[in-house]
This record gives sequence, structure tokens and C-alpha cells, in this order.
Amino acid sequence: MDQSPLLVANPGRETEPAPSVEPLPNAQPAPDHDDITEAPETTTAPGDIVERTLVPTTTEGYVTGAGLYLYNRTDLPVDLLGVLKQSLSFTLAPAPDGPQILIIHTHATEAYTQDGTDIYTPSDNNTRTLDEAHNMIRVGDEMERVFTEMGLSVLHDRSVYDYPQYNGSYGRSGPAVQNYLAQYPTIRLVLDVHRDALVGSDGTVYKAVTTVDGVKTAQVMLVVGSSAGGGEHPNWMQNLALAARLQKSLDTLYPTLARPMTLRQSVYNQNLSPGSLLVEVGSHGNTLQEALAGARLFARAAGSVFLSLAAE
Repeated sequence: MDQSPLLVANPGRETEPAPSVEPLPNAQPAPDHDDITEAPETTTAPGDIVERTLVPTTTEGYVTGAGLYLYNRTDLPVDLLGVLKQSLSFTLAPAPDGPQILIIHTHATEAYTQDGTDIYTPSDNNTRTLDEAHNMIRVGDEMERVFTEMGLSVLHDRSVYDYPQYNGSYGRSGPAVQNYLAQYPTIRLVLDVHRDALVGSDGTVYKAVTTVDGVKTAQVMLVVGSSAGGGEHPNWMQNLALAARLQKSLDTLYPTLARPMTLRQSVYNQNLSPGSLLVEVGSHGNTLQEALAGARLFARAAGSVFLSLAAE
């Protein structure tokens, strides 16, 4: 919570008579017994989760430029206008030549607040699960579907790196990224898809949400690693340049969908390849359906930028 300045700122029908039923022999099932199905189990999200649309209302605390906002948690100087104009060191090969995008989940078991029929068995945390239909792998599936429909080629790693041990996840997902890059040299974009966790100092759970075309949608956030923390990452500016292009596309197509970009001291394995970003879809207070809506819109906006890279 302390890491997010935006949260700090911001008539009855008549009943027909029952038909008469002929007596049934002992042990004979009732008519249409095989057609009877149980209603799916449902639940309701807690009512004390606080909704917030996390958009900046002031430039204080941000680096700004070209209409973009960056929450810079490093001591590295950043010129956003210059970053946006910076050319990228890579282009995408045509999709038939091999996968262009790698989707991976360093924290695959991250999940959302259970709601409706989106119910799962928690793993080692109330909002983490091994159930692929309800954790980050499901969100990655949604992005993959949209990218593929747009004509992009995607490799989706469905491995789990944060269970049974959460700590050290990046040390386990990093070698996997290296192996994929070596096996598929056509990969130019690496998206590590997560969700955030927003909790106030008083324990209040927040969710980052907006409404797009009448649909309640989880906000997304681009996180860029750097060398500020001492990790080897000489080309972090390339990733920031890509993030700036994506942010511009998101802000243009779906205003309020994207939270401001964040630059952090950690590397997050983004030193392994230019074109690497961490994408956070909503927070643990959001529902899965809100997250899927956000993932779809992110993929559409990002996909248009990625396709332009293939044309350069």
C-alpha cells in the first residue's frame, strides 16, 4: 500500500397445478432422473474490498513527459520524452518463422478474490492456487488467445516456479527463460505476467479497477527492472522504451486501464533479453473476471505495438 501513491491520493406469477403422477414400482427412479444436474457452487466476494481507479491526479512523485507518468523507485535519471523517441534494438520476425512472444509466470500461483463460480482450493496462501483455471496461467491463456487472433505467435510457459517455495522464484524462472531464448531465437518479447497485492496499513484490501465499455475491468501496470539495485542489467533502458510505447497505446485506446509505469531497482530477469517486461494484471482484491477483461484489453493494445515492430 505504501508503494502506491495513487492509493494514498486517491408481481408474482400464478402457480400451475402439479401434474398427477402414476404410482411407481419400488426402487424405480423418478422420470428424467438422469437429466437432473446440480447447480454450480457459487460464492460472493467480501464486501469490504475497496475499489480504486489508480490514475494520477498530480505530477508530484512522478517523472512525467509525453503525457506519460513513471513512478521511479530508483535514483536513475529518466527523460520520458527521450525514452519514447528511442528506437528499439530489435524487430519481430514473421510469425511463421517461430514464436515471437514468450509468456511466463514467475508467480504462477497468484490468484484473485473468489467470486461467483470462480472458486478454487488455495495452495499456501488464501489468494494463491495451483488451479490453472483460476491463477495467472489462466490470465496468460487469455493474452495468448488475443495475441494469436491478431496474428502473433506465442509460446506460453505453464510451469510453476513459486510452489512449493515462493522465495527464490526468479532464480528458478530465469534459467527457463534462457532455455527458451536459446531454443527459439525468434522470441523477441518476454512478458512475465503477475498480479499486484494492495493492502493498507490498517489491513484494508484494495483492488485496482476501472470500467471499459460498461465492463468492470482490472487495471494493468507495467513494471520495468533496472540496474539500480546492483544487478547486471546494462540495457534496462530498452525495456523502458518498449514499456513507454505500450503505455502510450494503452492510454490512447483505453484511458484509465493502465496504472502509471513503475521503474524498480530489481532486475526481474529482464536482463536476459531486450523486450522483457513484467505485467501486473489487477491485484488480489480483483475478481478473475475483472482480470480477464483487463488481460484482453492489454493484449489488444500491446498487440498493435508488437505488430508494428514486425513491420519495422
